[in-house]
Amino acid sequence: MFTLTDDERAISDTARDFAAEHLAPHAVEWDQAKHFPVDVLRKAASLGMGGIYIREDVGGSELTRVDAARIFEQLAKGCPSIAAYISIHNMVTWMIDRFGTDEQRHAWVPGLCSMDQLGSYCLTEPGAGSDAAALSTRAVRDGDDYVLNGVKQFISGAGTSEVYVVMARTGEGGPRGISAFIVPKGSPGLSFGPNEVKMGWNAQPTRQVIFEDVRVPAANLLGSEGGGFRIAMAGLNGGRLNIAACSVGGAQTALERAVAYLT
Repeated sequence: MFTLTDDERAISDTARDFAAEHLAPHAVEWDQAKHFPVDVLRKAASLGMGGIYIREDVGGSELTRVDAARIFEQLAKGCPSIAAYISIHNMVTWMIDRFGTDEQRHAWVPGLCSMDQLGSYCLTEPGAGSDAAALSTRAVRDGDDYVLNGVKQFISGAGTSEVYVVMARTGEGGPRGISAFIVPKGSPGLSFGPNEVKMGWNAQPTRQVIFEDVRVPAANLLGSEGGGFRIAMAGLNGGRLNIAACSVGGAQTALERAVAYLT
């Protein structure tokens, strides 16, 4: 029979208690007001939830993926929308920690782990959703920079996040022509669309991210040129586990409330 160790139980209990105190009492209000509770995200980060499976040398908690699944399940019992954003943030942070150079890791990851800086994942486009390899956002090398042009769609945290991991085409059509870039908020030419109209999940902003001749230093290339699609898919492999865990937690709470109402 599968049982938790004392440490594993403590991790799960910490996330459960955090959700009960800081998420659940405000979830409806946040959704109705379309409020993104950045202060609460930073409280979560103070407990190690900003870099759950990130290496310790750059501020991460260096827990396991199974630990992360338990954490996201518990957080979603308080607010699935905020739990899902914390999942996306962790995915972005992991991509830089896993595929970045030592210089990139130390420049970007500590601020993400503390959630002093928030992260967004930029893959989907208006014409490239399920077929992500068909993306058309382009990055052209110009001296010591890349120049990015294009539009990303349905990006969680957009407009508030300070760090954007962006997949853009640097070469041929298909997955082998895609590279990944770290783009900071405030880059000239970077802008955001209006917050999307959604049924629920309004506690996290969802906007277009628009690139108009955005210059990014070549040093912000994540991994090798042409390796971006592999990086994007590696991030999603873990991100999908996290979102599945969030779904379990949200469904469990819905079931418990329905049963309590009927009895």
